Amino acid sequence: MKFGLDDYAHLESPLHQWEPRCKLMGLMGLIFAFAMVRDQRLILPMLGVSAGIYALSQLPISYWRMRLRYPGLFLVGVVGFLPFISGQTVLFQLGPIALYQEGTLAMIGIASRFLAIITLSLVLFGTASFLTTIKTLRSLGISPILTDMMVLFYRYLFELGDRLHTMQSAMRLRGFKRTRLTPRALQTFASVAGTLLVQSYEQSERIYQAMRLRGYGQKTVLSQSQSWHLKDALGLGLVLSLAATFMAAEFWLSSGIL
Repeated sequence: MKFGLDDYAHLESPLHQWEPRCKLMGLMGLIFAFAMVRDQRLILPMLGVSAGIYALSQLPISYWRMRLRYPGLFLVGVVGFLPFISGQTVLFQLGPIALYQEGTLAMIGIASRFLAIITLSLVLFGTASFLTTIKTLRSLGISPILTDMMVLFYRYLFELGDRLHTMQSAMRLRGFKRTRLTPRALQTFASVAGTLLVQSYEQSERIYQAMRLRGYGQKTVLSQSQSWHLKDALGLGLVLSLAATFMAAEFWLSSGIL
């Protein structure tokens, strides 16, 4: 099982070469700014900025499309009904089904913020190896326990997926068909989930004991972080200024100043 979150970390784009701490702080600042956008007039600039940053990263469109598939389905399930159930101004009506202006605008705003934030997140994690990102979080003061848990989760998620794939193959060889949701099939799914849960718990205990035997938990001195170059600091200032511009524009537009 392969997720390929950092398959393109080897590229040589400006964002790949950007100092990891500057990149993390800059893109996270922009993500928080995009999350605050509510005015419809800022949607196109927001999408334009996120598309421009993604193009600058030189990541392929297929990478964005594949990783947007499942979150996109979740988004459609959550906000897809807003235009039909929220609002008072009817744009279109066919029998008992009505399309409302307020719900449509709300759906466009939510979907736009979602696309912009997901795009920036893919750039953040796709332009550096996962281990580099974790080291960057730790150098910025994130708890070592949290970063260690993230590394272990990412590492053993692949093994859990391989184990699930092996169990599914064994079930198919024994005549199991997933298309039929019979009580026996549901019982089989529950047994598989329980087996994976127990095996994962037992493996986590073995991993923890092995780490303790190798000295895990003792204080270690991290190597000196790489210093920032002028271009890294300028890039951070530019991205944070862009984030501040969106936040200021949202404040002015919502208060009626502009």
